Amino acid sequence: MAMRLRRQRQAFGTPADEATFATLSTISQAAPPLRNGLTRESARRSARHLRSLLGVDAIAFTDLSELLVWEGTGSDHGAFGHARSALSSGRPGVVALRCPDFGCPIQSATVAPLDVEGRIVGALIAYGETASPARTRALAVVARWVSGQLELAELDSSRARLADAELRALHAQISPHFVYNSLTTIASFVRTDPERARELLLDFADFARYSFRNPREFTTLSDELKSIHRYVQLETARFGARLQFAVDVAPEVLPVAVPFLSLQPLVENSIRHGMEAGRSPFRVKIVARDVGVEAAISVEDDGIGMEPDHLRAVLAGNAGPDAGIGLANVDERLRQVYGDEYGLVVETAPGAGTRINLRVPKFRPGIYPE
Repeated sequence: MAMRLRRQRQAFGTPADEATFATLSTISQAAPPLRNGLTRESARRSARHLRSLLGVDAIAFTDLSELLVWEGTGSDHGAFGHARSALSSGRPGVVALRCPDFGCPIQSATVAPLDVEGRIVGALIAYGETASPARTRALAVVARWVSGQLELAELDSSRARLADAELRALHAQISPHFVYNSLTTIASFVRTDPERARELLLDFADFARYSFRNPREFTTLSDELKSIHRYVQLETARFGARLQFAVDVAPEVLPVAVPFLSLQPLVENSIRHGMEAGRSPFRVKIVARDVGVEAAISVEDDGIGMEPDHLRAVLAGNAGPDAGIGLANVDERLRQVYGDEYGLVVETAPGAGTRINLRVPKFRPGIYPE
C-alpha cells in the first residue's frame, strides 16, 4: 500500500507541480469569457474561476457605472461604492467594512482598477475577513491579467472592424474603373454583336449583385467561382485572347463554405497587375483539391512575380494604394475566421509568376453558406 501511494504521488508530481497545474487550469477557464470584453455575462462566467484563484470569500466586477457581478458569500455589500475611488484615481485601495449581518466573514474589500491601454474601464474587488499586503499584490497581478485579456478583446474587435472596413473598400474598389471599363466594353458590342452585349450585361448585373452582398456572409466555393467566371467574362471581352483563364476544381469541394469574396480579389489582383505588365498571353488558373478535412485552393498566374520584401509589405497592407488591398484583406479575414494557421501562403519570385495558396476547413461549427 505504501508503495502504491508513493507511485500515485509521483504520477501527480510534487505539491508545487499540482499547485501550478491548478493555477494554469483556473486561468485557462477564466480567459475565454473575458476575450468578449467586459460585460455582465463575461464577468459572471469568469468571476467564479478568479475567486477560486484568489482564495477569497467573494469577488466583484464593476464597469464605470455599475456592479456587473457579485460572486461569493452574502449580498453585494454595496460593492460599486467600494470601487469609486479606484475608478476615479486609477490606483488600488483597501476599504474596511462593517457588515451588519452577524457572522458574516466579509470585513474588508481590496480594490484594483482594470486598465485597458491607459483607460480605466472597471474594477476588480476581492472580499474577505482581513486585507493583507499579499492579497493586495495578488489582486493587482490578477487585475493586470484581466486587463490584458480585455485589451486582446479590443484588439479582436478592432481587427473585425478593420476587416469589415476593408471589405467595404473592396466593394468600393469594384465600382469606378471596373464599372467604367465593363460598360465601355459592353457598349462596343451593342452594334457589332448585340447578343454578346446582352450576355455581358447580364454577367455584369449578376456580378454586381453578388459583390454587394452582406460582407459578413459565407458563400459556397461553387458560388464564388460562378462570380469569378462572370468577372473573367467581362475582362476577357475587354482583353480578348491576351487573357487566358482556367479552373481545375474537384467536384467534392464545390459545396464547401468559404468567406464571401475570398477568391475574387485574388483573381482580380492577378489580372490587373498581369495585364498592366503587358504579359501576352497572361494566364490565371484556380485549382481546388480535397485534402481530408480541408479544401486546398490556389490562384496562380504566370506574371512578373514579386520581390519578397514587396510581398511582405502587401500582406501587411503597407505597399501603397496601387498594390490594392485584396491580399491583405483576404489574409486577415481567413486568420480571423479560422485561426492564424489558415492565412495565405504566397509563392512568388521576380519573373516566376505568383501562386497564392489557402486552406479552409470543409466543416466548421457555426459557419454555413448563406
